Amino acid sequence: MCGELTCTEVVNTYLQNIELQKHLNAFVEVFASEAKERALALDKKLKDPSSWGKCFGVVVGIKDVLCYKDHHVDASSKILQQYKAIYTATALQRLIDEDAIVIGNLNCDEFAMGSSNENSIHGNVLNAIDNERVPGGSSGGSAVAVQANMCMISLGSDTGGSVRQPADFCGIVGLKPGYGRISRYGLIAYASSFDQIGIFSKHIADAALILETIAGADEFDSTCSEEEVPRFSQIQKVDKKYKIAYFPQALEHPSLDVEIKNAIAQKITALKNTGHEVVPVDFNYLDYVVPTYYVLTTAEASSNLSRYDGIKFGYRSDKDSEDLNDLYVNSRSGGFGKEVKKRIMLGTFVLSTGYYEAYFTKAQQIRQLISEHTKEIFSEYDFIIMPTTPSTAFKFGEKSNDAVEMFLGDLYTVYANLVGVAGISIPLFKHSNGMPFGMQIMCDRFKEDTLLSFSTTCLEMQGKVDATI
Repeated sequence: MCGELTCTEVVNTYLQNIELQKHLNAFVEVFASEAKERALALDKKLKDPSSWGKCFGVVVGIKDVLCYKDHHVDASSKILQQYKAIYTATALQRLIDEDAIVIGNLNCDEFAMGSSNENSIHGNVLNAIDNERVPGGSSGGSAVAVQANMCMISLGSDTGGSVRQPADFCGIVGLKPGYGRISRYGLIAYASSFDQIGIFSKHIADAALILETIAGADEFDSTCSEEEVPRFSQIQKVDKKYKIAYFPQALEHPSLDVEIKNAIAQKITALKNTGHEVVPVDFNYLDYVVPTYYVLTTAEASSNLSRYDGIKFGYRSDKDSEDLNDLYVNSRSGGFGKEVKKRIMLGTFVLSTGYYEAYFTKAQQIRQLISEHTKEIFSEYDFIIMPTTPSTAFKFGEKSNDAVEMFLGDLYTVYANLVGVAGISIPLFKHSNGMPFGMQIMCDRFKEDTLLSFSTTCLEMQGKVDATI
């Protein structure tokens, strides 16, 4: 902006884009009048830059799992229909306090459970590049809103790749900070020891600014770290040679598309040729990552979603119920979608007497082994690189009837959530089918500054001045 455009003009442009691309179904609700009022208020400060917050005039979309006081939030589920948030998520409040403009809430898989955005009560979100293909999930609406220029940045949630995977499918940047970097207060829970708010953008610098704004300790979230937040927005690309690990098992996995495999292999060679040390590191736990993730996340989901019972808020079944138990069963059966019910039942099963030790306890032990191995890797290497996803965006219905194939799509992303490290997907390549794909970079917790700097280096090596595809 800075004298070239007013906030009102910027907001009106995005509102026009939203209207023109309604068919993409990215938004659940657009806060048009509210965004215009906010823009008018900010325009009064245009002539005094010293009064601007660090996110002055930044137009933000929020995933439909983030609470915004007095606004509807239903996690794209019937069970929460007509529910209005009674407080604002810490991350969102920090953006608002720094003069950001919230333009609407964004469609997603129900309760953030899904990898394709085919599990929403509001219908499918369409990929703007190819409307017959999925945008990824669960934060599909958040990815498409940025991809299709309907907002500057958006917030999503990442429990097992729900920011990085749709970013990869849509050709934009998707950042999942390390666990504890951003407060989860106001984020509707799926699996609490995995969930993390993440950021979608077209530029690394934009993601850095938003991370700097929303990160940091929060008295309302005891899992949020007290670590000092670096000035991410001032991070410069440094001419440093890093030690980088990659897993041969990841590149040799039979589910990996050949073109993606070759592109990542070529990137490894390019990094070596510019002086970085890129070393294969055996990771023999790869085939255990997805089963471990789904045992633990479904168990946590079973517990977290038990609060939705048709009594206090949201959907209540109008079927005749003989007693309270009947009302619970009818309301939950009618209010939850197929995917959510499947995960609740699986989680209840692995927590049940006779199976707890065999499944839940064993999965926790494997998680600990993987975490310890990851600490060893990061004691020697700065980054781990691998594909973000095994394939480019697939077509609607292609995997929805095969749960195993859908779950395998999370093969490369759930690892970061299991061990709590930071990860980013950056758009580097284009497939022969016309769809974008990128590379995933992971670093140890609370080292997002080096992650963002190195990501910029990787983009520039690919001939990109920013992160657009």
